[in-house]
Amino acid sequence: MTLVAGIDSSTQSCKVVVRDAESGELVRQGRAAHPDGTEVHPDAWWAALGEAIDQAGGLDDVAAASVAGQQHGMVTLDEAGEVVRPALLWNDTRSAGAAAELIDDLGGGDAGRQAWVDAVGIVPVASFTLTKLRWLARTEPDNAARAAAVCLPHDWLTWKLAGAPGIDAVKTDRSDASGTLYWSAAADAYRPDLLELGFGRALITPEVLGPTGRAGSLPSGAALGPGAGDNAAAGLGAGALPGDVVISIGTSGTVFVSADVAPKDPSGTVAGFADTTGRFLPIVVTLNAARVLDAAAKLLGVGHDELSALALSAPAGADGLVLVPYLEGERTPNRPDATGAIHGLTLRTSDPAHLARAAVEGMLCALADGLDALVRHGAQARRVVLVGGGARSEAVRRIAPALFGLPVLVPPPGEYVADGAARQAAWVALGSDTPPTWASATPEVYEDTPVPLIREQYAAARDAVIDRRPT
Repeated sequence: MTLVAGIDSSTQSCKVVVRDAESGELVRQGRAAHPDGTEVHPDAWWAALGEAIDQAGGLDDVAAASVAGQQHGMVTLDEAGEVVRPALLWNDTRSAGAAAELIDDLGGGDAGRQAWVDAVGIVPVASFTLTKLRWLARTEPDNAARAAAVCLPHDWLTWKLAGAPGIDAVKTDRSDASGTLYWSAAADAYRPDLLELGFGRALITPEVLGPTGRAGSLPSGAALGPGAGDNAAAGLGAGALPGDVVISIGTSGTVFVSADVAPKDPSGTVAGFADTTGRFLPIVVTLNAARVLDAAAKLLGVGHDELSALALSAPAGADGLVLVPYLEGERTPNRPDATGAIHGLTLRTSDPAHLARAAVEGMLCALADGLDALVRHGAQARRVVLVGGGARSEAVRRIAPALFGLPVLVPPPGEYVADGAARQAAWVALGSDTPPTWASATPEVYEDTPVPLIREQYAAARDAVIDRRPT
């Protein structure tokens, strides 16, 4: 049996799975928590990775390993390879002003947004790496002066696993590089001019590898694959087929599909990322997903199972009660200073069941907006594959088809990002032309008649939200 390892270094935790390269059979696994916050020192990820590897029985017997990780996080290194400052994560919105500046730098308004789409396929928002570099240069000039290289969380962990051989040896892959604002998926190339525009000078950037490129070796000699951004890895791990739109409900919400053509959306709603196979990954990302359910459960003083039961006991549309889920600002639409809001509160809707229903519908409506945007930009949407922690909610699974307007497939709960990394590692280890085909369990299928009223009342409430986050 040839074993491979897949690693998922997410916002909240690190997961390691060890699988058989040919069949995909799970052999062992491990997990360790990450600290909370939107600013984390990478050493915490390294410690968690070590703990998760130990729980998984080590990596001495694997033929290859790959790391998938949270995208966009800014990891800056000095000339000696030391981390300059804690990494700013994707969900840190302090660089929102820098994002607006970058749009102004290329003409401002619609012209500026179009210029960024033409250059790299995405429009600056606070999530992307270059906006954080601009923030660093403006806000912490001493740290900016120390920075010699920039990389992403999965790049840094792969480099550390390879023995940290020097800052010019850091490697990345297309999927993660495509979320930086200084690498173009369409051109398959860096834009050093944009990096210098954002940061003020050049930095060393990781070499971008192809789908089966080798990023180094473990101490045992096992190959390290190129790795991936978390969403691209999840698509590979879930075995998504053409026409399958993957919607992941985790800390963030993501809606994406593998495509042959890179989208160009000057509104910034659809980002033109790359996938793990050499194709493209049009994607819509929201900041608020499963945590909306967490917040509603906390507010009502119930567990998630009871929250789900309450939501299903209320009528579709919650009798007009709408929750706009901008609890941490929002990335799509670009509303970093927005807050959550409740509309339609009446004596009739002032009970736990209606609020629970509004929370589930509000979160799903935000994702349904993303699905609509993908379709407008040419994506084929035959069915939805629903993954992530939020997909474990019965209410989410049963309500989703009425809002998405498509059949919803829910695979068994699993670590799909880590599985995608493992499948990439198997691709590297086996030397095959395509990723190995692994058997998967039969998903549950949910279908329902669309209920346009829910989307309509959500849209009205969404557009009435005022951006006024307290300072």
